[in-house]
Amino acid sequence: MSGDTEHKREEKRGRGLTRRELLKRAGAAAAALSLPAAGVLGGCARRRSPRSKKVLVIGLDGMEPKIVERMMREGRLPHFRRLAEMGSFGRVGTSLPPHSPVAWANFASGANPGVHGIFDFIARDPETYLPHLSIARVRPADRTLKVGNLVLPLSGGKVELLRRGPAFWQTLEEHGLPCTIFRLPSNFPPTPSGRALAGLGTPDLLGTYGTFSFYTNAPPPNPDDVSGGNVYPVTVNDHTVRTRLHGPPNDLCKGAPKTGLDLTIHLDPTAAVAKIALAGKQVLLRQGEWSEWVQVKFPMLWAHGVSGICRFYLKSVRPYFRLYVTPLNLDPSAPALPITTPASYAQELHRRFGFFYTQGMPEDTKVLSSKLLDEDEYLQQSGLVLAERLDMFDYEMERFDEGLLFLYLSNTDRHGHMFWWPRDPSHPAYDPTLAARYVSAIEDLYQAMDGVVEKALRKVRGDDLLIVLSDHGFAPYYRSFQLNSWLRDNKYLATWDTGAKQPDIFAAADWGYTRAYGLGLNCLYLNVAGRESQGTVRPGPEQDALAREIASRLLSVRDPRNGRQVISNVYPAKENYTGPMADQAPDLIIGYNHGYRASWQTAIGQYTDTVLDDNTGKWSGDHCIDPVHVPGMIFSSKPVRAARPALHDLAPTILADFGLEPPDEMTGSNIL
Repeated sequence: MSGDTEHKREEKRGRGLTRRELLKRAGAAAAALSLPAAGVLGGCARRRSPRSKKVLVIGLDGMEPKIVERMMREGRLPHFRRLAEMGSFGRVGTSLPPHSPVAWANFASGANPGVHGIFDFIARDPETYLPHLSIARVRPADRTLKVGNLVLPLSGGKVELLRRGPAFWQTLEEHGLPCTIFRLPSNFPPTPSGRALAGLGTPDLLGTYGTFSFYTNAPPPNPDDVSGGNVYPVTVNDHTVRTRLHGPPNDLCKGAPKTGLDLTIHLDPTAAVAKIALAGKQVLLRQGEWSEWVQVKFPMLWAHGVSGICRFYLKSVRPYFRLYVTPLNLDPSAPALPITTPASYAQELHRRFGFFYTQGMPEDTKVLSSKLLDEDEYLQQSGLVLAERLDMFDYEMERFDEGLLFLYLSNTDRHGHMFWWPRDPSHPAYDPTLAARYVSAIEDLYQAMDGVVEKALRKVRGDDLLIVLSDHGFAPYYRSFQLNSWLRDNKYLATWDTGAKQPDIFAAADWGYTRAYGLGLNCLYLNVAGRESQGTVRPGPEQDALAREIASRLLSVRDPRNGRQVISNVYPAKENYTGPMADQAPDLIIGYNHGYRASWQTAIGQYTDTVLDDNTGKWSGDHCIDPVHVPGMIFSSKPVRAARPALHDLAPTILADFGLEPPDEMTGSNIL
């Protein structure tokens, strides 16, 4: 076993902060429906700084350093190059594992996951073994009253940010420095600051990372296999489609029935045009056209309801009818969950820009992966997201005069995932007929980011600090490793034959004979007695010996197709995480080799008949592998002095640039 020295620093024990966030009004989940209106969340009383000092940080998720270096040499990123010549450009150590929620939590807390407690996109409950999202959790009302078919909440629930420890901007606020934190991942609900809009981790109205709807009279052969959305078969009668727009469950009623609104689509009998009628609103669309945002309200109880927004895309009218509807985003004019701090910031942005994507992962990669929309249509949708972000970027830049401004853009990461295949003829998903059309998709977006850097450079003066940062790089994703299948074949995971098409460990595992299981993209858990409810492995020496045994055997796995090592490192949590949350970590973090990654089935606790499979999907690039293969990058307007800067160094660096000492919980160092 080996561990990256970036993750082995001594940690000072963190003081967990209590996060107390109330929901603003009735929401998508039962918990949300009972809460009183949330007041404005504020930090400490603000004192004006004696000098107008600025630090501007731009987070470009997943921007690959090697591509950036080549494009700078070719003269295609002149403003990135100018920033590098002003100060520094180089690699930055990413997180372990290199996931966006983990990486940006390292950035926010100035510490490793043992302090902030986010180890993957997915976490698990050791009592039930069931997975849950790692960033936030909605807690239902503690007390309810059942009256007939109604379930009335008698106490308020709450939504809780699961990232622990302090955020560095709280220290800035305590010293009178204004902060704006714009769409930072792992910050839902947002930690109190001057202004903050939540990013990755913010759910849609259904409580998911994003569930689209697709209506058609020509459904795919296996619509149940579509991931990330629902395909609704419809019929066209007399040029009319009658169906429902499905909303969140109504947990105020017994059985939590789904809410919904009547959705009627009138098709022009001769032209490729449709009129959509929904909740008293009408939208006229041509084939191939996107609608503006449409506000919808789903009834819940008497006069109460929950408001959301969506956009429509009319893919085709005939010979087959196809209509895409975005995930139901939280309505920023009346958000059902706390997406900003103060609460009024959401309304301010809505007044300025109208409706906008509030969903934490707004680019709909799943609809492209499902081949319900094609590459051009996905690029249109992604472009809508980027246009909104850049408008808000300009707005915040115009009024940025002192303190800290953090701005985050996600398109760079999503393009790396969805458009790696056109640039790599050896990829299983490579399509030579389409490659020429999309081979420059990533580079074209990077050139657009050069324009963002140009605007940022105009904003900084004198002793101001500008940092442009990517949290990780990218690599090809050629082959999928089925971790639970491997554990089953090697007698670490015992399973029953349930006859399920896609069995999962929650229904099929025989926990009394199981010693290890996989959940999440890089996590392996031992079934430890006293920790897991049905644990079989004794804690201490037996646990450590089993971890070493599994790690050694994983490192010896070779791809039978080419003899390559599938896993390049296995990181024991005990050697790499320290802090108050370290005992919540998976026992082993799997560092997949360049070209390999955990399967989608592994991430959600499933297993298959095979151990290694080709990745033929559109999601063709990835970074959830061994962190040594996918470092991030950092541009700084001031010279970086550290030989090996890492993400958790950025928080103490920013504090030091303002002349402030980092809190005890932070373990990074000032890289300047």
